[in-house]
Amino acid sequence: MAQVPGQQLSNKDLANFRQVVRHFEGKQYKKGLKVAEQVLKKNPNHADTQAMKALILHSQGHSQDAFDLAKIALKNNMKSHVCWHVYGLLWRGEKNFEEAIKAYKFALRLEPESQPIQRDLAHLQVQMRDYEGYIESRRNMLQQKPGIRQNWTALAIAHHLSGGYEDAENVLTTFEDTVKNNKPARTDIEHWEAVLYKNYIIAESGNLEKALDHLDAIGKRSPDVTGVMEMRADYLLRLDRKKDAEAAYSALLDRNPENSTYFDGWIKAKDLQDAEPTEAKKAYDGVAAKYPRSDLPRRRPLDFLSGDAFRQAVNAYLIRMLRRGVPSTFANIKQLYGDKSKLSTVEELVEGYQSGTMPNTTDDSKPATEKEQENFKWSVPYFLAQHYNFITSRNLPKALEYADRCIAIDSKSVDFHAVKARTYKYMGNTYKASELMTQAQSLDLKDRAINTKAAKYLLRNDQNEDALAMAGKFTQNKTSGGPLADLLDMQCIWYLTEDGQAYIRQRKLGLALKRFHQIFNIFEVWQDDQFDFHNFSLRKGMIRAYVDMLRWEDHLRDHPFYSRMAISAIKAYLLLADNPDLAHGPILNGVNGSTSNGKLSEVERKKALKKARKEQDKLEKAEADKKALAKASKPVPKAEQEDVKKEDADPLGKTLVETKTPLDDAMKFLGPLLEFCGDLLDAQKVGFEVYIRRRKYLLAAKCLLKVRELASEDADAFVFAYQLRHALESNAEGIDGKVTSLVKELAKDALQLNVPAKEFIEKFRKENESTSIRHVQAYAKVKQFADASTQADNEKLLLESVSKFEDARLEDLTAGLEILQDWGSSSDVLEKYKTEARKSWPGAAVFQDG
Repeated sequence: MAQVPGQQLSNKDLANFRQVVRHFEGKQYKKGLKVAEQVLKKNPNHADTQAMKALILHSQGHSQDAFDLAKIALKNNMKSHVCWHVYGLLWRGEKNFEEAIKAYKFALRLEPESQPIQRDLAHLQVQMRDYEGYIESRRNMLQQKPGIRQNWTALAIAHHLSGGYEDAENVLTTFEDTVKNNKPARTDIEHWEAVLYKNYIIAESGNLEKALDHLDAIGKRSPDVTGVMEMRADYLLRLDRKKDAEAAYSALLDRNPENSTYFDGWIKAKDLQDAEPTEAKKAYDGVAAKYPRSDLPRRRPLDFLSGDAFRQAVNAYLIRMLRRGVPSTFANIKQLYGDKSKLSTVEELVEGYQSGTMPNTTDDSKPATEKEQENFKWSVPYFLAQHYNFITSRNLPKALEYADRCIAIDSKSVDFHAVKARTYKYMGNTYKASELMTQAQSLDLKDRAINTKAAKYLLRNDQNEDALAMAGKFTQNKTSGGPLADLLDMQCIWYLTEDGQAYIRQRKLGLALKRFHQIFNIFEVWQDDQFDFHNFSLRKGMIRAYVDMLRWEDHLRDHPFYSRMAISAIKAYLLLADNPDLAHGPILNGVNGSTSNGKLSEVERKKALKKARKEQDKLEKAEADKKALAKASKPVPKAEQEDVKKEDADPLGKTLVETKTPLDDAMKFLGPLLEFCGDLLDAQKVGFEVYIRRRKYLLAAKCLLKVRELASEDADAFVFAYQLRHALESNAEGIDGKVTSLVKELAKDALQLNVPAKEFIEKFRKENESTSIRHVQAYAKVKQFADASTQADNEKLLLESVSKFEDARLEDLTAGLEILQDWGSSSDVLEKYKTEARKSWPGAAVFQDG
């Protein structure tokens, strides 16, 4: 190939160019940039150096400059595979994977033998789950270098992930045949992992007989003894070879008698899952005698026993655990509370222990030691405090009584103060709960678990700064961002979520959105982290773990961490869409001083906005002062410390909250939420709220139908149905006729368009006025939406519903208060509602003044 003019370097400059590459790979960007400038000073149009300089600039955060320089490099030498490879890397850094793949493929045309380009292309294809392309890339890499085992394994993975089990097995078998004369050592982890991975593929293909035969042939030499035993037991059970499976699971229980999976397999192998309870209990008793220190064989029978048999077994279990003073006894037992008869039996027994003397167990006639007697004195009231806190057996005054008894026994116990704090939390008294949990934390400053709880309770009480100081006790606090920066580095999602939700309650939407976007970025990081493992896992030979990781990543966003954050973020955007003034901070209702979405008069609005802007300016000034102080006290980094943290240009989320398109921004969270958490009721509800505001009526109808499918009696389904009806009728001219017809056909049962709107509303009231307080609230909301002049009647309805449903949950009563605030109700109405609500929930902070 003829040399392109200006692209040939002298030996010295060529050495410098290689040095640029090494500096980039070592993340020494300043040094790399300096050497690149030296090369370009003599060779200003050298495309490859320009491309490497662009890559360094991109790594330093100068994305636009990097792309401009990369395009100049390509213009200078369109036939340079280095330039095209770098161009692909730049696009990959911007997460535009389609453009990156195009660039890689163009680079490969110019340099078909380049392993780095092929490897990067293959990694991108598996990242995007383009398995056909991945197979082709891995096949090409194998043909070029068939002597490297990783290339064979990678091709097998490509076939396996695309569903080609037979092809994957054949690839691994072919390689084994080429090296069968060299017997691998037991310490050759890469070989034995590949062999077990082959067995994994055979089993997944459904040929369990072949998988078992293969495992028997290779299992004795594999260093993963436990893994082989687990696979063998599983195959035997699935092949219905019960006797052999029983022996296999018994051997596993000898290794770990606390593994519930082993017990599940053992029970199935013995055909006891549908057997008489007495027979199953006998089997578990035998295991308990064999493993006297194991808890599982004693706890498991409580799930299937009933009546007197259950009473005897749970009595023995409780006394054994309480005599030992096991703090987690209630956590082990509470799963039984779904059965009311079992709940009442446990309650009766433990209340009996509290009022009487400590009994002996039915299977142990030994008298209690002095230590066991001491344990019993505190473990019983501690169990009862937790018992009466639990949702199915809740009696908060009793829970408080028993928590106080525990504290009287040992005033220095962290657990006793924590259970008392939890009681106040369930009472709705977030202030007292956070105070008590902070007190519990002060009793053991080295306990990270109680520190976490204390921080969480402070956030639930909207004490964000105090919570950060509390969490900061267990962070390094060396970075300029302080504890919050450390929590971000540690990807502490629970804290960021609670922090964001606290800011929503305070209507500080900028900070709330900042936290939710930070969490969203953490999920993006987890998604991108796969790139590191595509090569690492092959190099280390950990193939089964790698495949499991890829499958886990496929379901990354159906994790509750994501759904909880996304729902909160969407609610924040909905608040912003309904009341754009909230972009300036919490708008105060001029009447009662509470944060509100209600309508203010123009004068009140201007006053509130002025005050909100002042508060925002004060926050920004405080943040700027904090940064200046941190910068002044921060030591100058060493010259070699290239990877310095980027400074956050928008710590208060001002840019996020000042968006002009909040509903469009909400889609960033809503899309993955509905894709991966479609069976979550709250996800469908916020989906409807977004789509109805965006006038996407067909999508809104689908969310409505899903809500009805997931919870047919849910009161919000009625509210949504009316809103959709109203939207179709009021915007009839602005909607495509096909869309209207499709929505009407799709949701005809929900919308009941053949019934007049007034009749539709009253029909719901007649059918549901005694169902729940939520149904009354739904009726009032729809009535208010249909005719705002009925507000006085609707307010009266909500007030009456509080006394009518005396057993209403705290969250239901809080929802009623929020509805009144949204309507901009007067302080008299709000105070009357709070007064009524306090009769049911006297300690709830939300119903207190101040």
